[in-house]
Amino acid sequence: MTDVKATGWSEGPSRFDIGGEVASPVLPASTTAALTVSQLLDDAPTSRFHHRTVLISGMGFFTDAYDLFVIGTVAALVKVQWNLSTTQTSWVTGAAILGAFVGAFVFGRIADIFGRKVVYTTVAAIMIFGAIASALAPSFLFLVFARLILGLGIGGDYPVSAVLMSEYSNRADRGRLVGLVFSMQAVGLVVGPLVGIVLLSSGVGDPLAWRILLGLGALPAAAVIYFRAKMPESPRYTALVKGRADKAAKELHQFAGGALDATTVSDDAKHLMGLRQFLANPRMLLMLVGTAGCWFLFDYAYYGNTLSLPSILTEVSPTASIEMKLFLTLALFVVFALPGYALAVWKMDKIGHRRLQFIGFGVMAGCFVLLGAVPSLTSSVAPFIAIFGVSYLFTEFGPNMTTFVLPSEVFPVNMRTTGHGVAAGVGKLGAFVGVFLVPQLANHIGLRGLLYVAGGAAVLGFLLTNVLPETTGRSLEEISGESVLPIQEPTPANVP
Repeated sequence: MTDVKATGWSEGPSRFDIGGEVASPVLPASTTAALTVSQLLDDAPTSRFHHRTVLISGMGFFTDAYDLFVIGTVAALVKVQWNLSTTQTSWVTGAAILGAFVGAFVFGRIADIFGRKVVYTTVAAIMIFGAIASALAPSFLFLVFARLILGLGIGGDYPVSAVLMSEYSNRADRGRLVGLVFSMQAVGLVVGPLVGIVLLSSGVGDPLAWRILLGLGALPAAAVIYFRAKMPESPRYTALVKGRADKAAKELHQFAGGALDATTVSDDAKHLMGLRQFLANPRMLLMLVGTAGCWFLFDYAYYGNTLSLPSILTEVSPTASIEMKLFLTLALFVVFALPGYALAVWKMDKIGHRRLQFIGFGVMAGCFVLLGAVPSLTSSVAPFIAIFGVSYLFTEFGPNMTTFVLPSEVFPVNMRTTGHGVAAGVGKLGAFVGVFLVPQLANHIGLRGLLYVAGGAAVLGFLLTNVLPETTGRSLEEISGESVLPIQEPTPANVP
């Protein structure tokens, strides 16, 4: 990446194009002009402070993933202990997701009004309370209510974790850095079934095992509060929304341990829009539809299949024990999901964030339709796991990663967590619908019918991705249409 300060060239105001291409006039700037905070971050080399931000954000996201995905095993145990109906079991499974739907909307908006940091620590505290309350639940209704509270914290963590990392990132590695935060979900996916296997194999009774599984979710959340309290506010938010470029530069310099020379910065030009303007802006509405719609369609297929995986495996192998189902689930995650996360982090900034979403949705649709079309593939464990596993690989190496990353890039700074919160909330609504529909539909259309529906959702996600721009290698201000520098009138000599 060319160093702006060394060359004396800066990017001027951008023109946004829905198809993903942007033509931005390159205008000369004074060679002595100080950089803005945004420019400083865009061209900063990836260093220790980026990795520290990934770790702090990622710890929270590990907690999110663990708390969400361990519930599939918990629901199977609680259903037997409390003699729950299919609908009641779905509420146990889906309550946290419904809470996440509300939490993403509410805390996403709050983070744009009061700042990312205050929400960052608040949602971690809510997750601790929700995890402990869930573990101590004496009844079905209490457990559902506790999981709803837990979901509020999980939902609030989605937009703040993604956006804070995005706003700290440089333009060259932004996808990889935000993707690393999201990839902590992979650790949660693996740790959940692993802990379940250890507990059930150790002789701990089922009534105690599920309480331990839920209660363990409070431990990483407690560590998250400590580290997040020491982290400064997003420099872009402080400079652009609060108008304190000097404060943002000072805090960034301290947090980076002197790795960035932030001693001299200029004020960022602010073209901020209010909530009413945001919701009335056709381009922003299209970005909301694109990000939220793709996330809804993806989460319907992903959470519906993942959280119902024990039930799906019962259809494929009716005699398998719960330990065997946990082992197969763990095998799916380790053999297929983990490499998918790793590939996405490694390659998404080279492939392109939008393009990777196309690839993932396309392969997912093909796998689901193939499984539905060939009866023998759903009547034997080995071929089902193989093809379902390929869909998992391209789930992670595709829309599971990109639906988290893209909403952190396409919205303006003072609406970024609002926009991401809407996308994440609608996505979690899709997950909630999937969790409720999959068990109900399984009784009417069978496993193959469910796979056809999931394939159709992936096809729709592929088509809807067309409305989103390609964000790879571009600054956040360019993508969202904000100006990094005050608008300058181009002369004929420097107009392309």
